[in-house]
Amino acid sequence: MTITHIKHHIGGQQVSGRSERTQDVYNPATGQVTGRVALADDEDVAAAVAAAKAAFPAWADTPPIRRARIMNRFLNLLNQHKDALARAITAEHGKVFTDARGEVERGIDIVEFACGMPQLLKGDFTDQVSTGIDNWTLRQPLGVVAGVTPFNFPVMVPMWMFPVAIAAGNTFVLKPSPTDPTPSLMYAELMKEAGFPDGVFNVVHGDKVAVDALLQHPDVQAISFVGSTPIANYIYETGARHGKRVQALGGAKNHMLVMPDADLEKVVDALVGAAFGSAGERCMAISVATLVGDVGDRIMPMLAERAQNLVIKNGVEMDAEMGPVVTAAAHARITGYIEKGVAEGARLVVDGRGHKVEGHDDGFWLGGTLFDHVTPEMTIYREEIFGPVLSCIRVADFAEGVELINAHEFGNGVSLFTRDGNVAREFGRKIQVGMVGINVPIPVPMAWHGFGGWKKSLFGDMHAYGEEGVRFYTKQKSIMQRWPESISKGAEFAMPVSR
Repeated sequence: MTITHIKHHIGGQQVSGRSERTQDVYNPATGQVTGRVALADDEDVAAAVAAAKAAFPAWADTPPIRRARIMNRFLNLLNQHKDALARAITAEHGKVFTDARGEVERGIDIVEFACGMPQLLKGDFTDQVSTGIDNWTLRQPLGVVAGVTPFNFPVMVPMWMFPVAIAAGNTFVLKPSPTDPTPSLMYAELMKEAGFPDGVFNVVHGDKVAVDALLQHPDVQAISFVGSTPIANYIYETGARHGKRVQALGGAKNHMLVMPDADLEKVVDALVGAAFGSAGERCMAISVATLVGDVGDRIMPMLAERAQNLVIKNGVEMDAEMGPVVTAAAHARITGYIEKGVAEGARLVVDGRGHKVEGHDDGFWLGGTLFDHVTPEMTIYREEIFGPVLSCIRVADFAEGVELINAHEFGNGVSLFTRDGNVAREFGRKIQVGMVGINVPIPVPMAWHGFGGWKKSLFGDMHAYGEEGVRFYTKQKSIMQRWPESISKGAEFAMPVSR
C-alpha cells in the first residue's frame, strides 16, 4: 500500500515544512497506516501566521460583498465535492459514509450562512444624538485568527470557524487533528480554486508544539478550540494570558431524560442513534439515559436488543450503522472505562468488547455497550468516555432527574422525551445546559443560531458560529461625528451631554 505524505497548506501552497517530525495516519477499519502527516514546529507555524498576516490588509479592505461572492463560489465547490470529502472522513475517521456526508452538509450550512456576511456586518446609526452630532457603529475584523479542531468532525467543526472568520475579513490558520488531516487539505484546495487570495486560509498540522506556537504568537489575535475540557481550559487560560480573544469548547456528558409518558419505541430509536452513531465519538452524543419511574424496566429489554444487533461494518458499506473507533489508543481507553464500570458495580447489560468484523481483523472495533443501574458516583457517569457506551441511571421523578443533570459539571447538550407540554416547558426553563432538545436527541443548533454549552463545556463568552460567531471574529467601533459649523466657540471642561 502506498503511504501518502500529508503536507501543510501555507500561502496557497502545499509544503512539507521545516520540521521532520511526522505522525502515522490510519484507516480505522483495517488498522493499516495509510499516510504520514507532517507535524509543525514553531517556525512552520510562524510561516503560516506570516502568510496570513501578509494577506490580511488587502483582504480586510475587500468589500464584504466581494468576499461573500468568493465564499459563494466555495459553497458551490463544496456541494460538488461533498461525497469525496465524506469518503475522506470515512477513510481516516471510520464513521459510516452516510454520517460523514451529513457532517459535510452541516458544515456547508455554515458556509451558506457566511455568504450573508454583508448583512451581518451592518452597524447601527443614530442621527442627531446631540445637536449637530451623529453616532454610528461598525464591526471590523481582528486580523490573523486561528482554529484548533478535533478528530471527530474534520470538516464540520473547522467550518464552524473559518467561513465566518474569513467572510468577516480576517485571515485564518487552521490546526486540525493529525488523526484525520486529509479533508482539511481538500477544502483548502477548493478555497484556492474558488478564488480566495493566497494566505487567507492556511493549514498547519501538528500536536501540542503547534498549538502552543499559535497560543503564544503575537500576531494571532484570537483562537477557537473544540476538544476535551482539560485542553479547553488550558487553551483558554494560555490564550488569555497572551492577550488573545479565546473561544474554547470542552467536553460533555449529555443526558436524555425519559418520562413515563414518552413513546418508548421512538425513545429507543433516538437513544441508539444518539449513543452509538459515529461510535459515540461526538461531543453531542447521548451517553446517559436518565429513566424516570418504571421506564427503566420497560425500556431495558428493547435497548439491549437494539444494542446487540447494531450493524457494525466498514463505514464504506452503505448498510453500516456504526464503524470502528478512531484509533487503537481510543479503543484501549474506551475498553478501560467499560472495565471500570463493571468493577464499580454497574450492571453490564450488553458488552461491546471483543467485537470482530469479518475480513477486518486489525481494525479498531467495539460493539455497542449498555450499562444499567449506574450511579452518580461511578466513573462512567462522571467522565466523558467518547465511545459507544450508554449508561442508564434511574430516578424517581422529573424533579430528581433535573436535579441530577444540573449537578453534573458538564452542561453541553441535553434531551427530554415526553408528551407533556408543561413538563417540556419546565425542563427548558430549569435545566442548566446550553443546548436543549425536546423530543430531539441531538440538539445541534442550525447555522444561524450558534453552538455552545454551559459550565465546564465552554470557556469564553461567545458561542460558535451564528451571530455570536460574527461578534467573536470582529470588534465594534463607535464613531461620533460633527462638523465645524455646529461646534460652539470656547473650550468645554464639563462632561459632554446630549443637548
